[in-house]
Amino acid sequence: MKFYNHIMSYFWLAIALGSFGIVTFNGFTMGFGRWASYYVFTAVAVGMFFMKKWMMKRTEKHEAYLKDEAQKKNQNM
Repeated sequence: MKFYNHIMSYFWLAIALGSFGIVTFNGFTMGFGRWASYYVFTAVAVGMFFMKKWMMKRTEKHEAYLKDEAQKKNQNM
């Protein structure tokens, strides 16, 4: 699962870079008045990248906490 989460976080980064490139190119060729609103998709993809990173760290901390609690419980028995 760790590998999948790592790949998906960089998937969102790739989507952000791709959408930024496409929107910028189309903005220069067809006019930014028409394409500027599509930068929202880039912002959402960047947000998903950072959300994924934050959730991965949070999950690792929670798993470590649960493992520690299980060890404490086993020592008390």
